[in-house]
Amino acid sequence: MDHVQSLSESNFDASKRVIVLIHGFLGSGTAGSNRALVPAFLDGEDVNVIVVDWSRGAHWGLNGIQSGRSIARFIDWLNSMTGASASQYHILGFSVGGHTAGIVARHVTGNVAYVTGLDPASRWEIDELVGPNDADYVEIIHTSAGVNGWRDPLGHTDFYPNGGNVMPGCTLNIVCDHQRSYEYMAESVRTGGFTGWECRSQPEASIGSCNLPGRLNMGGLQPKTG
Repeated sequence: MDHVQSLSESNFDASKRVIVLIHGFLGSGTAGSNRALVPAFLDGEDVNVIVVDWSRGAHWGLNGIQSGRSIARFIDWLNSMTGASASQYHILGFSVGGHTAGIVARHVTGNVAYVTGLDPASRWEIDELVGPNDADYVEIIHTSAGVNGWRDPLGHTDFYPNGGNVMPGCTLNIVCDHQRSYEYMAESVRTGGFTGWECRSQPEASIGSCNLPGRLNMGGLQPKTG
């Protein structure tokens, strides 16, 4: 922030969309979520990708609140310097970073287009949850619902792949379940998404008995508004 020379020497293009990636608890700039998502987005579209490294504070969830506000100030500065706008942004966060993504979006000047919470953490300050008022479209992917991740719906659309926990191939490994959220997101960016079936409730989603007529792709490059 405020380092004009660094910005001028970067490849930032204000005419393109901006992807902001926020890692989770005990993560860093080289976290698994970033290793999965950076190449996926760069393969999927010609976009700007910004990786946030808040590792110095990621050992304690409360720091995610202050980090989110700091990221928002950086985005406002970046936009003031380049002419980019909040409507170009897709902010994604994993675990604790899923709630931080919402904090970023609600403090940025203007309406952020798209927020994705990747299995937002279950242990968090209750008044700072990611929510549907944070961006024009807020999507949540639950893969360890009620364990490492938040169980109940949080966004405009909440997806519960495979019921929202105990992911195939994870052999009862709750960390693996948690991490599936960003792996599914990366795959959706490359392939166009997975088809979600509309459910009446979270319990119905958890047992896979959804039969309402609505269909919507999970993940992908573009926000699903309207």
